[in-house]
Amino acid sequence: MALKINGVNPAPGFKKYPGHSVTTRPSNAQVRVTYRGEVIADTREAVELHESQSSSHVLAPVVYYVPRKDVKMERLARTSHKTHCPFKGDASYFSVAGGPENSVWGYEQPYDEMAAIKGLLAFYPDKFEVKPS
Repeated sequence: MALKINGVNPAPGFKKYPGHSVTTRPSNAQVRVTYRGEVIADTREAVELHESQSSSHVLAPVVYYVPRKDVKMERLARTSHKTHCPFKGDASYFSVAGGPENSVWGYEQPYDEMAAIKGLLAFYPDKFEVKPS
């Protein structure tokens, strides 16, 4: 769902880079996230995020955002690491206990256009096996 919202917290990136596209939609897949064979997340309620600079230049593979209720939150520890995206907002990070640091992220207060990923978590695919089926 590509949203154009004139809300209270619009993403500045879309105005500055009008050719940039970030879209979300509910995933039809069951998404399982594992770390060294251990299931860290398993959901049928993931949200897919697709991002590109133009119709011919995809920036990254699809990113699956997972509801926290479907994540083993006891295996994650919040870190002080933060990043900013002009399209999504400020990201907070988590590390896996005994595993990769700052490898899980989420947007707790995303820009209006990215409301679909609010409070959900994503996993770096080079640190986890993220498998839709």
